[in-house]
Amino acid sequence: MTPRPAATSAVAGMTMVTVGSMTANLASYVLALLASRWLGPAGYSEFASLLAAQLVLAVPALALQTVVAREVVLGDGDAALRGLGRRCAVIVAVIAAALVVPVAAVLDTGVGATAAALLTAPLLVLLATEQGILQGRGRFGELSVILAATGIAKVVPAVAALAIGWGAGAALTVAAIGTGAVAAGARVLVGREGAIAGAERAVPVGVAAVLRASQVQLALIALSSADLLLTRVVLDESQAGQYALGAVATKAAFWLPAAVGVVLYPRMASPTHSARAVRSALGVLVGLGAVTVAGVALVAPLAPLLVGQAYAPVQGLLWLFALDGACLAVLQGALLSAIARERTRLALAAWAALAVEVVLILGFASTIEQLITIAVGTAALAAAVVSVAALRGADRAAES
Repeated sequence: MTPRPAATSAVAGMTMVTVGSMTANLASYVLALLASRWLGPAGYSEFASLLAAQLVLAVPALALQTVVAREVVLGDGDAALRGLGRRCAVIVAVIAAALVVPVAAVLDTGVGATAAALLTAPLLVLLATEQGILQGRGRFGELSVILAATGIAKVVPAVAALAIGWGAGAALTVAAIGTGAVAAGARVLVGREGAIAGAERAVPVGVAAVLRASQVQLALIALSSADLLLTRVVLDESQAGQYALGAVATKAAFWLPAAVGVVLYPRMASPTHSARAVRSALGVLVGLGAVTVAGVALVAPLAPLLVGQAYAPVQGLLWLFALDGACLAVLQGALLSAIARERTRLALAAWAALAVEVVLILGFASTIEQLITIAVGTAALAAAVVSVAALRGADRAAES
């Protein structure tokens, strides 16, 4: 394959995945905006904290998708990979059930709402298996459809529940039902397309590979969620709700370029294309991050008009929230290359940054400005360190 067709294929894949992920993210942003209005700062703080906790527990789903995609590229078959997905789902379900009461106590949230949020995680694991198969085979059109459907199926029922006056727990419950429906539909879609299974390996991939990838993804997700989770500890309820809304800009800048990693990841896992794919991914992520931060700074004055004057205090800080997300997106790209090449020790830098962030937040943050400044600083440092290590590792692998 010549470079031009490869580049064209990558652009087409990114376009399709971007459409799917943007549809899902747009739905999530609509939910965030409506929930912030209907629940108020205090109620939205609870809702956002539970979504952040759900994201942390869904880390095995993110890890499983990357492992499945990598193993598809390397020749593993559907049957073994789906079996791996089922085992991981059971493990996550047990962990989620055990964490409901402790998480509710720590976050000061209702037990029912916490259960609805956390028990969505095993459904996401099953869904991730099918997404990984599609990603590894480069079937980005179908992957785009599933991404969009996941966002819509989670958000539409939740919005309907909030619109009729139900609380956060009910909204999270109906969102979980929507997620389960999409997981079942994804299994049918992937099977119906009749993908040809790869040759089964003598030693199939196991849960240990997912655990190694999980600690990488967990470092990223924990670093991206720590500030939001700690808002209810260091800020009052009103400020915590304002910070949660500002974090929507962080999520936008973080997830908007997600298609870059999704599309280039199979090439990162291929020994012959890894170095070029890593360099391309990081370059594109830096460029998109810069554009996103500038765009958020320009539209920030419109924020109070969209979500109400109660959130005006974060208007001038939205560019910082976006910068935080942009740095996390670059870090994600570098960590994906580590999973692709099974060099998961690179995550140690992210874990160190997380420890520093938590210490600084608990020790020095008492305002929104201080909290987001700490988050940006630690994310930027982690992104720089891991990116340099990833590039050097890819270059050395290409030379060997």
